[in-house]
Amino acid sequence: MKIMRTSHIALLPAFIAAFLAPALGAAMLVIPSPARAADNDRALLATFCATANIKGSTCTRAKSYPDGRACDVKLTQERYAGRFLAAGNALLAVNYESECEPHATDFGGVALFEQNGTATRFIRFLPGAQGHDCIVLPKDERQDLLICAVGHMGQGIVESAVARMEFSRKSGRRIEIAPDFLLRAEDAVSAYGSNVVMCNEGPKYFSLSHLAPGPRRNTVAVDVDLADDETIRTACGEGFPKPKELYHDLAPGEAFVPPGSEKTKRFTIDLLTGKAAPAD
Repeated sequence: MKIMRTSHIALLPAFIAAFLAPALGAAMLVIPSPARAADNDRALLATFCATANIKGSTCTRAKSYPDGRACDVKLTQERYAGRFLAAGNALLAVNYESECEPHATDFGGVALFEQNGTATRFIRFLPGAQGHDCIVLPKDERQDLLICAVGHMGQGIVESAVARMEFSRKSGRRIEIAPDFLLRAEDAVSAYGSNVVMCNEGPKYFSLSHLAPGPRRNTVAVDVDLADDETIRTACGEGFPKPKELYHDLAPGEAFVPPGSEKTKRFTIDLLTGKAAPAD
């Protein structure tokens, strides 16, 4: 079973003009030294944290936390910069962890900053808005796209997706981030001991991994573990060997696809149409 959150891949120092490619405003990947990373974290934390409350990459009591709560905020090294709104300055989205946040928000969120040259201004915390293994792509000459892997586990069911993180700002309101799901998958192995398919339905996607820029402009690519039509015919016909431990009673029209019986295909997602299809 593959889960989309495979690694932290984007490392961006906070206060350098090289965050943005001059022509397109796209984020550049820069891996700072440990000392530089600590300095960058401290500078970011200082925008919402008293100096006495800064401990490494953590603010022990963040100002302006939602609902007035006294919460800790630990910055992670997943951070993404770009012109995610057509109007205004570049934005920096930094994933954070907090003991205040529950499983429902995956124990953290996004600390959002605005960048204007070398100046950085804290905007707000957005609990539960974090994506992982994201890529920044130019939408056009004025705006960038943030495409991320998102996922959540509940009662052993792992839901994963590729999402376009939509940044919006209505008149008189603060910036919001909401996922626009482009491709979804669901893995039930941890809950049932096997994935389950419906015999009268089409292909089912179990997990997604290795998100990357696609072969053409305005596309991304991702590996999909799935049961295709052939796999479903086998599962619903002679069937696959059953795992030793199963925790699900099949309903009429259901069949097991145990671990190792799925196929993996590379899909291309068109960001303009939202359509996903196996790569040629």
